[in-house]
Amino acid sequence: MRRRDHNIFANATSLLICGLLAGVVVAAAAFPAVAMSGLAAKAGGETFASLPSELKQASAPQISRVFASDNKTLISAFYDEFRSEVRLKDISVNMQNAIIAAEDHEFYKHNGVDIKGVARAFVNNKSGKSQQGASTLTMQFVRMSLAYSATSPQEVVDATKDTPKRKINEMKYALQIEKELTKQKILEGYLNKAPFGNGSYGIFAASQVYFSKKPKDLTVAESALLASMVKAPTAFNPTTASGYPQALDRRNYVIKQMLDLGFVTAADAKKATATKISRTVKRPGNGCVSVAKNHWGFFCDYFYRWWLSQDAFGATTYDRERRLKSGGYRIQTSMDIKAQQAARDNISERISQNNKNALLLAAIQPGTGKVRALAANRRFKLDDPSDPKNKISSDPAKARKKIRGTYPNTTNPLLTGGGDITGYQAGSVFKMFTLVAALENGYPLAYSINAPAKYVSKYRIAPGRSTCNGIYYCPSNSGGKAGGVTNMWTGFSRSINTFFVPLQERVGAEKVVDVAQRFGVKFRTKTDIDLGSTKDAAHQWGAFTLGVSSSTPLEMANAYATLAGDGMHCEPTPVQQIVSQNNEKIDIGKPHCTRATSPDVARAALDAARCPVGDNAQLGSCGGSRTAGRARGIIGHPIFGKSGTTDADKTASLIIGSSSLTVAGYLVNPDYQNHKDRMSHDIVNPAVWDTLDDYLRGKPKVQFKKPGSSKISIGEQRSIPGVTCATIAGAISRVESAGFTASVGQEVESDCPKGTAAGTNPDGRTIKNGYVSIEVSKGKGDDKPAPGEKPKPPGRR
Repeated sequence: MRRRDHNIFANATSLLICGLLAGVVVAAAAFPAVAMSGLAAKAGGETFASLPSELKQASAPQISRVFASDNKTLISAFYDEFRSEVRLKDISVNMQNAIIAAEDHEFYKHNGVDIKGVARAFVNNKSGKSQQGASTLTMQFVRMSLAYSATSPQEVVDATKDTPKRKINEMKYALQIEKELTKQKILEGYLNKAPFGNGSYGIFAASQVYFSKKPKDLTVAESALLASMVKAPTAFNPTTASGYPQALDRRNYVIKQMLDLGFVTAADAKKATATKISRTVKRPGNGCVSVAKNHWGFFCDYFYRWWLSQDAFGATTYDRERRLKSGGYRIQTSMDIKAQQAARDNISERISQNNKNALLLAAIQPGTGKVRALAANRRFKLDDPSDPKNKISSDPAKARKKIRGTYPNTTNPLLTGGGDITGYQAGSVFKMFTLVAALENGYPLAYSINAPAKYVSKYRIAPGRSTCNGIYYCPSNSGGKAGGVTNMWTGFSRSINTFFVPLQERVGAEKVVDVAQRFGVKFRTKTDIDLGSTKDAAHQWGAFTLGVSSSTPLEMANAYATLAGDGMHCEPTPVQQIVSQNNEKIDIGKPHCTRATSPDVARAALDAARCPVGDNAQLGSCGGSRTAGRARGIIGHPIFGKSGTTDADKTASLIIGSSSLTVAGYLVNPDYQNHKDRMSHDIVNPAVWDTLDDYLRGKPKVQFKKPGSSKISIGEQRSIPGVTCATIAGAISRVESAGFTASVGQEVESDCPKGTAAGTNPDGRTIKNGYVSIEVSKGKGDDKPAPGEKPKPPGRR
């Protein structure tokens, strides 16, 4: 602040006159009936001089603006008072002159207190004419500053209540302010703090609300209208029937004052007076429901919930919300406009927002945790109880009570979880956690298991559809077929349940649950919490690998992104940068990453995860069957991922990732998860792969890294002895003598006699102590080789 030059005589005179008149004149101006009261009598020069004069300059509440990742596209704004401060040089001279004409003709002449004005108000009020307050712009600025710096409701009352004491305080502060600030800074502060009605505070907001323009572009007529409203924003509100004529009269009065003071020419005044006043205003959006039409609401809400969870913004959620709505922050979020639009477009193509089933897409960047898109076939807005649009809930219990569902309008965090949203069962996408746990515990990708049609596990569960032998969990494969000899590449590609349950059993279910937690899955339901609470409890979670735990699309997108991030799990964040109104960068929201698994394990697991989505593994063979094999041909970039389906197709999911983006899609019924609909992969799969395709179009193709050691992929290999045309018993004996586990496999076409060994699966070599299946020949005749004669060349070995 710069001190202005004041001569000693002027200061002394001002203090003397104010000291003498403050108790009498000011009291009379405000309350003629009590002009000679005890309070007035005490308000002499000594009392006046002893009053505080150092004004605490607190910032008025400012708008916080939230932008997309480009830092240009405005997503939303948060505020208690719609206000954004601007410099005086960015405010039209018309507006500067208009406020002086309306409120304080002598602004550039007095030293904070207009003594002539005080005397004039005293005489006027005593004569019974309309009341005058004699407050200068500086005194009004003091009043607003005191209100905004108040730390309690009583201080606000003291700062604004019309009493002689308040007037005296304002005078003392005003005289001091005029010593410390230039007239230009006082005028700037006043225009940035003044209320202009219709939810606008400060000249920037008023320009936006009434004229949708910047303050520097205000005309004479517009400036006069805004200046006229400061005195009584409600009474002079041009949008109301009673306020319009008063606003018109008051505006024209201000224009005349501007003419009399020489601020405008007669021609300018005539033109301004002839200008019509609009009866409508453009109220600014506030919060996340205001961006429903842009389909950014779910991301906006995720940001808002994230902000409220950050201790750095305050001790309580109330404090954090106040800081967001008054701090004037510029927030650059992680939302990618291209990814967000692609997600929304691909959802809209495949499912209506009036459908009770929800198609949810979440996208996240590997290695940073930056959330790029959150979209659903829902409008993020509250359903209007007076004019409801939502359908009756699909949950029978709620439907009987006429409770409405969450479609097409909802503010529930469907994609991210929170509140009543605990997540959804996603099915076989959880097999990735078993894959990682197995790799961490020394099982290479080439590790094979003979996967039967139904597997009798050692997990004990309550009797039900998935039990056998009374108490044991016995999963089966989709279609009821055996999986055969399967390794991690082929088992993941074909999603063989009877491969992954025994693999989890051998690794330890508690280790698989631990991987899921390290990769960011949050157990929200009581059942999940109980089963994941201890090693013993988790050890009996037999169906965990098949995705019976609740999860959200964002969680699972981030879990798979951990593989592409070389094993680094990054906490999801909606923020890239936060800048304060003082242009200081706030160190909150930056990537927070921890190592969830080793780079070699992550790369090996990702190699197997290329198989389900039609890509080729770099370290092994995927086999011929892919659960979402069309994806690679559509996207055209190196990708990985996995599809998932729950019992009776109550949920369908697909996750596909590249080096730069991972997209997870769920098709669910958020209102009633025990529904009877069959969720279709024909809906969710194209929505996911087309979204990733749209995002990657034009970007360079980036290949995934290989593990540093081949041991994690193929393990320690051993040759399998030849068994061609041997008896089955003999073949088993040979294989087991070589250190492998052997069993009888499927029948195949072969030149060997029927019932003999046609060969082995796998063929040639496999992992040390691994599994070998003896394939049985169907035979092509009874021509057996004579003793000592070499057999005919077989079709398979």
